[in-house]
Amino acid sequence: MHTSTFPSVHALDQLLDGLDAGAARRRQLNMVRGELERALNRGALPVPARRSLRRLLEEEAIRLYVRIAESGALRHRRVDGGFPPTSEATNEIRRKCVDLLREALGMPALGLGGGEIPLQPAPEAATLSALARQLDRYLGGAMSPAQTRLTALLAVELDTAARSGELVELRTTHLGEDNAAVYVERRPQGGGAGEGEWVETSALTRAALERWLDVRKDLVLRAHGTSRLWVSLWMNHDGVLDDQGNTVIRPPGMPLEENGLITSYRVGRLRYDGLRQLLPLKLEQLRRAVDAERQRTAA
Repeated sequence: MHTSTFPSVHALDQLLDGLDAGAARRRQLNMVRGELERALNRGALPVPARRSLRRLLEEEAIRLYVRIAESGALRHRRVDGGFPPTSEATNEIRRKCVDLLREALGMPALGLGGGEIPLQPAPEAATLSALARQLDRYLGGAMSPAQTRLTALLAVELDTAARSGELVELRTTHLGEDNAAVYVERRPQGGGAGEGEWVETSALTRAALERWLDVRKDLVLRAHGTSRLWVSLWMNHDGVLDDQGNTVIRPPGMPLEENGLITSYRVGRLRYDGLRQLLPLKLEQLRRAVDAERQRTAA
């Protein structure tokens, strides 16, 4: 739960609690919330912005915040040993979130955005078929725990077209008998009520899940149990340091967070033979391709 010594950030937390936003947008808004608090902690924003949410979201403070954030100075952790500028995609998300917050408070949008970021191309149907064949080849041989998890995750994605936030919420109780179906709680990006559905799984996915569940079983026992389907493979930490410079160590077998899931996709794409040519840079591009193919075959 967020807590802050700044009255303006405390009021922002209350505003965020009342917003109807999807999981992806809520993560983006929380990113902005964290950056704003770090900017206040550094004394980078006008003093009145500490006391009033309206003053925090005023144009003067926001323009200062956006400029500093885009420089990378408000990152919560290092990237390759430093704090590089944030990407244009992140910059555009940040500007949109600022306008959403202002509008929620009854203030006009500033329109600081640089325009819509064009969608990256999604794989074609033939590439999806080739990916399924590649995963099937993996299942025919020995795999590391990481490759086993990624193979199962990609197989589930090919069946469900689930968003990354939907994938991380999957539990073993969301699997049907003999892994013949998976229950996905759809979470619209723009917010609103989610809608769950059972999706029949392919023979590939059933086999991939069987392999992963066998690996997962030992990992979860060491971490004292969780029903989440995707779990971590190694000891890690949450990446955020406290005031003393310490971080919480997490044992293997803990629920895999969305950042970890996305990282495993990116690393696996480069690590395992054949995937670099079949997988797009981002999991969301793969999801859009699978979703388009599902709609085409259902028509």
